[in-house]
Amino acid sequence: MTTSLFLPPQCFDHDTGYGHPECSDRLRSIEAILGAEAFVFLTRVSSGPATREQLERAHHSDYVSRIMAYDGCQGQVALDEDTLISSGSVEAALYAAGAACEAVDDVLTGRSRNAFCAIRPPGHHAEPGESMGFCLFNNAAIAALQARAVHHLTRIAVIDFDVHHGNGVQSIFWNDKTLFYASIHEDGGYPQTGPAEETGVADNIVNVPLRGGAGSDELRLAWTDRVAPRLQAFQPELIIISAGFDGHQQDYMAGLNYTTADYGWMTEKIVKIANACCQGRVVSVLEGGYDLPSLAASVGVHVKILMEV
Repeated sequence: MTTSLFLPPQCFDHDTGYGHPECSDRLRSIEAILGAEAFVFLTRVSSGPATREQLERAHHSDYVSRIMAYDGCQGQVALDEDTLISSGSVEAALYAAGAACEAVDDVLTGRSRNAFCAIRPPGHHAEPGESMGFCLFNNAAIAALQARAVHHLTRIAVIDFDVHHGNGVQSIFWNDKTLFYASIHEDGGYPQTGPAEETGVADNIVNVPLRGGAGSDELRLAWTDRVAPRLQAFQPELIIISAGFDGHQQDYMAGLNYTTADYGWMTEKIVKIANACCQGRVVSVLEGGYDLPSLAASVGVHVKILMEV
């Protein structure tokens, strides 16, 4: 089986304005590197928008209605201090969440072994009833709940290596023992959540905050000692990756010092657990990553591992 790539063209139409770090050039840099000969065997898959039913598994109905009301809005609207939207933003968010759901469907029906969703806006900060941190709909959580509602899985894990804590995924998963969330992130960074003491009602949350300036050794120790044993004990039927690449030492959005090779290492570790637990079933969804050269290089090694391991 192959690795599927979801890159909806609608996601380019989310215009955040001049100078905003979460811009469409992020997808252009990814599209360029995944167009190289090394990725010729990636299966490019088209996808549609998420349905309201899919969105409302993770978000309150009134919140979905509030966001949908901005579809086609004139000019730019600030939903919060970080999150700007324009006329194409709602459609982009719908296609981002839709791609995540269709990637789950592809992987769980055996059409693909695993999948990478190059989508924006990102999602892991979006709360059930609140946009924040560039995020409108919580793509990773929506994907997990698609796997449960449609494919009847009972153990679904989200692994988040974005430099920022995924407060939205944590909030949605907090009370549910069938859902597992693990995050390795910078301590004290945006959104100032995710201390190790936040473990969920069912002890289904693992937070590993790293000191500012931490690099390869700390990342690998956090995975080996804190996250991998808990993930293996959970025995997931599907692993979803919140794949943020903004911990890279060249990225200006935070203060960790990961290398491009670290993202390959992390991806390989996750895929090997998936191979042992759940027939290699992995769906990776793009979150952060704002320095374009390091984003492209890191996505390249990430997808290469998905294709080969």
